[in-house]
Amino acid sequence: MTEAKPKKLLDQVRDALRLKHYSTRTKNSYVDWIRRYILFHHKRHPAEMGAAESEAFLTHLAVEEHVAASTQNQVLSVLLFLYHEVLRQELGPIDALGAQKPERLPTVLTRDEVQRLIVQMSGTHHLIARLLYGIGLRLMECLCLRVKDLDFDYRTITVRDGKGEQDHVIISGIGMSPVRSF
Repeated sequence: MTEAKPKKLLDQVRDALRLKHYSTRTKNSYVDWIRRYILFHHKRHPAEMGAAESEAFLTHLAVEEHVAASTQNQVLSVLLFLYHEVLRQELGPIDALGAQKPERLPTVLTRDEVQRLIVQMSGTHHLIARLLYGIGLRLMECLCLRVKDLDFDYRTITVRDGKGEQDHVIISGIGMSPVRSF
């Protein structure tokens, strides 16, 4: 009887992310950051490292690579996930405080500006923009829609595997005629 080989670290990370129902893009991002963390420390296994190495990596990203504050915070979350959820180790206190995002007021288009913008579009882009703005679909939810997800009789759209990998139904209060003008 042969013993099963233990899974490689990045495969363990993928499994843990899948169990937590993280989105595909988040999974890919986490795996990439963990790979970069390992390579930064000359392929040392994270179980042999800790808070000091994590701080060094975060400092490198901030000082040498000039990554944005949101990226620094994401990488900190990735490292915490790696140590807590995958390696089941305490990382210890990290001296690097989470980077502060600069305060900016969001730029929001007026309803008239949005209408003028959408009218300039045609075809698929026009339809996508109307769905994103009109009923609040997320981009990936919209791009993954299929004809069978539209029910014109009940005026509903079924979003499959939306945020949190959950299906949900959007009920439209307006007509869903594809030829209706904006």
